Order: sequence, then C-alpha cells, then structure tokens
Amino acid sequence: MTQEGTIVSDNPVIKKGARITGGERTTLADDLKAKYAQGASIRALAAETGRSYGFVHRILTESDVSLRSRGGATRGSRKAS
Repeated sequence: MTQEGTIVSDNPVIKKGARITGGERTTLADDLKAKYAQGASIRALAAETGRSYGFVHRILTESDVSLRSRGGATRGSRKAS
C-alpha cells in the first residue's frame, strides 16, 4: 500500500528522503539483499521502497552483494553464416 510520501511494505514505513542509519539501515539492507538474490531488479526494489536506484545500488554494494550484469541484447558483431 502506498501513501503520499511513504511506502508501506514488509519494511517499516520509510519517509521519502529520510536518512536511514544504524539498525534500520542494516534491516533494510538485509531485506533488499534477500529480494535481489530472489531475482528482483534494482529498479523494482527502488520502486517498492520509494528510494532512488542509486540508493538501492549503494546499499547492495555496501552489503557486498555481487551485482548481476545488465540484461538485454548485446551490440557485438554478428557471426558470419
């Protein structure tokens, strides 16, 4: 359930733009880590928590998560047939 300026999910309510430190940051990092490991994208996690892509990316890298490479088609040379 989303309310203006707040996100309500499995996490405690996080106000948009609020600093997240200490135990709350550790709890959020553990939750994001688990969801990312289950296949959620950084963009999906950012939308779910109401935080920016950069914030979620930073939390995951601070937690020593091995990030997946970007998906989609690659722009390499085609194999000759």
